[in-house]
Amino acid sequence: MKLNFKLINNEVYTAVLLCLSLIIGFNLSANAQRKKYVVIGYVGGYRGLIDTTMVDPKKLTVINYAFVNVLNNRATLSKLNTDTINLKYLAGLKKRNRDLKIVISIGGWTWSGNFSDAVLTDTARQAFAASAVDIVRKYQLDGVDIDWEYPAQKGLGNINRPDDKHNYTLMFQAIRQDLDQLEQQTGRKMILSTAVGGFKGFITHTEMDQVQKYVTYINLMTYDYAQDSLGVAIHHTGLYGSKKYNATEYSAKAVTDFIAAGVPPGKLVIGIAFYGHGFETADTVQNGLGSKVVKSMRGGGYTFIKDSLITNKAFKYYRDEDAKAPYLFNATTKQFVTFDDEWSVKNKCQYVKDNGMAGVMFWEYSSDKKEYLLKEINHDLK
Repeated sequence: MKLNFKLINNEVYTAVLLCLSLIIGFNLSANAQRKKYVVIGYVGGYRGLIDTTMVDPKKLTVINYAFVNVLNNRATLSKLNTDTINLKYLAGLKKRNRDLKIVISIGGWTWSGNFSDAVLTDTARQAFAASAVDIVRKYQLDGVDIDWEYPAQKGLGNINRPDDKHNYTLMFQAIRQDLDQLEQQTGRKMILSTAVGGFKGFITHTEMDQVQKYVTYINLMTYDYAQDSLGVAIHHTGLYGSKKYNATEYSAKAVTDFIAAGVPPGKLVIGIAFYGHGFETADTVQNGLGSKVVKSMRGGGYTFIKDSLITNKAFKYYRDEDAKAPYLFNATTKQFVTFDDEWSVKNKCQYVKDNGMAGVMFWEYSSDKKEYLLKEINHDLK
């Protein structure tokens, strides 16, 4: 029998090419399906100059510069001397991460008092939107974040009216239009986001199913639950409800509530606290968790908590496995501290992946200067 080696070689060559094509195609498909999660960090410039040794741009997707004030119905840099330096510094971080986006965050707890007036009429909204986008244009930034605390609600003594509910939506429409124009002029994609209260009351006072049409991300402030707990020591940023007390608000509930209100999970960003809340409790039952609060005490940033409290023998570290939330308790002083740590962050990041969310955000960078939690976020999501 005479073999045709040329034919056999051609067949082998064809088979090898086919296998290589399948392998490459599989890898390309897998890479295409591998989602990139956003890591949004709030950096506070409201105190003055930012510590320029602090921010690592390679660990972030977006920096939200906090805050821009609302004065005379316009977005205004209240601390112009330091704001100017801060924004130039942050924009310069793009040299170390060309994909990094720098966004101005307008409002915040202290500077939300004038939003209602600023967006009350079409003329006012257009002028407000233009003033916000002018700052973005001037400093060559990448978008606007609105942190209105809270539409149609009092907040810190804010001007508020029922009209805020619809005007909140119209505000985003106006800003989006101006950002789209800037996007066409610069060729850079412009972000529009909003920080929202991680509780049901925020949803009832807004039209989130309409707002989501205009925004890139909706940053859930899923923290400070302990601050509004009516005198009971609870988790300030728990992922799930605890069985040790009647948990009415927590991170996962906020996510499901916003999805039910018409927000796609792919636009939702879960909040991580880089700081803790502290309380003195009335007793030592359940190691302070669920106990009556006598007074507030220092919680501190996570770097302080990890280096100075967790290592302190007077405090004992606990995990609420149901809530996926850690806490510390000093039985002698009855000091209770609630916070996010690496373990709870890992659980939140897994929740983001399991539920098709956009990513995570945190408040605020300087509270964890050693980047314990940011490193964990990067490990879990990147």
